[in-house]
Amino acid sequence: MKEYLKSSQAVLDEYSTTENGLSNEEAASRLEKNGKNKLAEGKKETIFVKFLKQLTEPMTIILLVAAVISAVIEISEGKFPTDTVIILAVVLLNAILGVVQEGKAEKALEALQQISAATSKVIRNGHQITIKSEDIVVGDIIVLEAGDAVPCDCRLIESASIKAEEAALTGESVPSNKISEVLMPNANGDVPLGDRKNMVFSGSTIVYGRAKAVAVSTGMDTEMGKIAGALSSAKEGKTPLQRKLGQLSKILTYVVIGICIVMFTVNLIRGGTDNMLHSFMLAVALAVAAIPEGLATVVTMVLSIGVTNMSKRNAIIRKLTAVETLGCAQIICSDKTGTLTQNKMTVVEHFGEDEALLANAMSLCSDAEFDTEVNTAIGEPTECALVNYAEKVGVSKNEQKQKYVRINEVPFDSMRKMMTTIHQNGEEIVQFTKGAPDEILKRCVNVWENGMVKPLNEEKRAEILSQNKNMADRALRVLAVGFKNLDTSPSECSSESLENELCFVGLVGMIDPVRPEVKAAIVECKAAGIRPIMITGDHKDTAVAIACELGIIDSAENAITGSDLDKISEEDFETLVEKYSVYARVQPEHKTRIVNAWRKKGKVTAMTGDGVNDAPSIKNADIGVGMGITGTDVTKNVADMILTDDNFATIVSAVGEGRRIYDNIRKAIQFLLASNMSEVISVFLVSIISGATLFEAPHLLFINLITDSLPAIALGMEEPEKNVMKRKPRETKEGIFARGLGFGVIYQGIFVAGLTMLSYYLGRYAFDGGSELMGTSMAFLTLSMAEVFHSFNMRSLKGSIFAIKKQNLILWGASILATALTVLVLQVPFVSENIFALTPLEEGPFFAALGIAFAIIPLVEIVKLIQRAVDKKKNK
Repeated sequence: MKEYLKSSQAVLDEYSTTENGLSNEEAASRLEKNGKNKLAEGKKETIFVKFLKQLTEPMTIILLVAAVISAVIEISEGKFPTDTVIILAVVLLNAILGVVQEGKAEKALEALQQISAATSKVIRNGHQITIKSEDIVVGDIIVLEAGDAVPCDCRLIESASIKAEEAALTGESVPSNKISEVLMPNANGDVPLGDRKNMVFSGSTIVYGRAKAVAVSTGMDTEMGKIAGALSSAKEGKTPLQRKLGQLSKILTYVVIGICIVMFTVNLIRGGTDNMLHSFMLAVALAVAAIPEGLATVVTMVLSIGVTNMSKRNAIIRKLTAVETLGCAQIICSDKTGTLTQNKMTVVEHFGEDEALLANAMSLCSDAEFDTEVNTAIGEPTECALVNYAEKVGVSKNEQKQKYVRINEVPFDSMRKMMTTIHQNGEEIVQFTKGAPDEILKRCVNVWENGMVKPLNEEKRAEILSQNKNMADRALRVLAVGFKNLDTSPSECSSESLENELCFVGLVGMIDPVRPEVKAAIVECKAAGIRPIMITGDHKDTAVAIACELGIIDSAENAITGSDLDKISEEDFETLVEKYSVYARVQPEHKTRIVNAWRKKGKVTAMTGDGVNDAPSIKNADIGVGMGITGTDVTKNVADMILTDDNFATIVSAVGEGRRIYDNIRKAIQFLLASNMSEVISVFLVSIISGATLFEAPHLLFINLITDSLPAIALGMEEPEKNVMKRKPRETKEGIFARGLGFGVIYQGIFVAGLTMLSYYLGRYAFDGGSELMGTSMAFLTLSMAEVFHSFNMRSLKGSIFAIKKQNLILWGASILATALTVLVLQVPFVSENIFALTPLEEGPFFAALGIAFAIIPLVEIVKLIQRAVDKKKNK
C-alpha cells in the first residue's frame, strides 16, 4: 500500500486503527503475529566455535604441542602420560572458563542493552504512554518531537513545523520538511523515497517540530530493513587498557620463546641429546611460568562486573572505554535543570493583575497535558509547572483547550527562547506567546491593566524588568507571556509574522529545588581534583544563585552568559575558560566551544546533555553523558554513559567507581605479573645453579590457575581505597607500569622467588631425608601459599594491609579455596605422588614451607613503609 498517496483517514482505516490508538489487547495480538520491531541479527557464534577459538591462543597452542610430544615420548617409554593428561585438563578447563566468561559478558551486555533500549511515545486506549520501540506494531499512533529517533516507517497524520534528518536513508544532509497532507504521484504513478514528505522512516531523526504518525511498517519491512538485510549485533571494541595488555602479552610471548630457546639449548649442550626431553619440558615449564594465562580473563571479568555494578547505580556504560576514561575525568560540564536540581518545577510567584488570564495563557501556550488519573501534568517539566499552576488557581487546561482550540503554532526553539500558539473560540482568534521575559518584553507594545489593553510605557517596562530581576535573584526561573487578538487565522505561521506587537500579561516565577545529594557530590568532586561546571539556558542571576548554593562558585565574577561568550575570541577564550564555572543563557553551540576549550588545555572533560542539539558537544567530549529520563534518542546514541536518574551525583559516583575498577585492575595485573616473574626466576636460577627442574609444567599450570587467578579475580572485587576520591585524576596516557607498578612487579617477583628457592634448598639439604623431591614439594607449597598470602598485600599497592578495616570476603573465600586445593594436591598421596609427582610433607617441612611463604607479608610491608615515607618527604 502506498500510504503517502492516500489520506490519513484512509491509512488509519487500512490498518484498523484510530487517532486514539490501538487497544493494549490488539497491540499484543499484532506483536505476537508480526514479531518485534527490530532488524534481524546476524547469527551468533556457537559454543563449539567459541571453544575452538579459546584453543587457538598462541600460548595454548604451545601447551597443546608440548602435551602431544610429551605423550608420544612417555607412551614410547611405557609410562602413563600423566603430564599430558594434566596439561590437557588445565588447557580444557581454561578454555571452558573462557567460554563461560564470554557468555556471561554477552548476557551482561544484552541486559544493559535492555536497560538502555530505545523507547517511543505511543497512544493506546486513548492515552499517551512510553514503550520500548521494539514493541511498536503496525497501526500504533506514535507521538514524535524534536530529538526523537523515528522507530519505524510512519505516515504522518498531524504535523507542526516538523523536520526530519534522513541522511542515513536518503543521503540528504539537509533536514527534510514534512507535512501530513496527501501527495500527488509523478508521471509514473509514484513518489521517490526522498520526496515522500508525509512519511518518516526508521533510522531518521526528528530535528524540529512535533507530529503524530501511524506506524505502517516495522522491523525488516521498513525501508531501512530492506536495505540492511541482516545486521550482526554490534560488538564492543577493546578498551585502551585491553589493547595495552594485548601488546604486553605479545611482548611476553616473544621474551618467553627467547628464554625457552636459550634454556633448551643450554640444557641440551649440558646433557646431550639424551637430555632432550628434559630440556624440552623445562622450556615448556618456563613458558607456562612466564605467561599470565588468566590476565585477559581477569581484566575482562573485572570490567564487565564493574559495568554491571554501575548500571545498578543508575549509570549505564555504553562503551567500555568510558570506564577507564572516567577515572581520568578532570572537568564535568553539567546541565542545571534535572541534573543539579530535582526537575520538579513549581510556580511559587507571579506578577500581573489578572492571575486567571495569566494562568490560562501559560497553560494553553504549552504542550503539557493534565492527566486526571494521576492528578498532575504530563510533559516537559517547565510546562508541567505552568499547567499545574493553572489547575491550582482554578483554571483547567482540559476545559480551556476545548474552548480555545489550538489551530496553529510556532514551536519553541532555543534560539528564539519563546513559543507561540494560535487558538480559536467561536469567532475569536487569539495568539499567546510565552518565553524568556527579556525576549517577550522586546516584542510587547501594550500591557494588560484593569481588564483592558493599555500602551506599554517606559515606567511600566522598568517595573516589569525589576520584578523579573527580583524573582531571578532568588533563583526563580521566570517566564513571561503576552497575547494579541487576530482578525483571521494567519496564512503564514512564522516567528517574524506573529511574534510582535504583543500585549504583556504577566510573569511567573518557578523554582526547581537543588537535589539534596548534589552538595556533597560537589565537595567530593573538588576533593578529587575534578572541577564542576554548570551550563544552563536559564537567566544568569538564577544560575549564579543555584551555583553559589551548591558551592560551584563563590561570586558572579565566575559566571558568563552566552551572548558575552560570543564576544570573546577563540584565542582569548582558551585562556579565560579557567575563569568561568557557570555559563548562563547558552546556545547548544556554546557547549561544544566550552568542551573544545577545556580539551585544548589537555583536560579530560565530561559533558552532559539531553536535547538533539547537545549531540555534537557530547560527541566531542572525552566522556559524553546522556540523560536517561529527559534525554532524546539522538543524545543517548552518541553518549558513552547514560544516567537513568539524570543526577549529577551519579556522575561523581561513576567517576569513583571508574577509579575503583582501574585501581583493582592494576592490583590484579601487578599480582599476576609478580607471581609469574617469581616462577620464571626460581625455575631459571635453580636450573642454572643445580641443573635441576624446580617445577614441571603441571605444577605451574596448577599454580597459575588456582593460586594466581582465583585471588586475582577477588582483587577485582576490592572496595575502593579511602583516598580514591581524594587524589588527582590520573593521566590518560599513563602506561600500565606507571606509578610504581613496574617496580612492584620486580621487587615482589624477586621476593617470592627468593622465598621459593629458600624453601627448595631447605627441603633438599636441611631436613632429615632431604631430597630433590622434598625440595620441590616444599617449594611448591611455599610458592602456592606465598601467592595466596601476597594477594592480601595487593589490597593496597602502597597502604598497609593492617590499616584496611573492611574485609574482602570474596578474597578470603578465594584464598581458602586455593589453600584447600593446594593442601589436597600436596598431602593426599594418590594425587601428590601419582599425578603431580610430589611427596606429602611431614609437619616440620610443611610448616617450615608455610612459614617461609607467610614471610612475603612483612617483607612487602617494609617496602611499603619505606615508599610511604619517601612519598611523604616528596609532598612536603
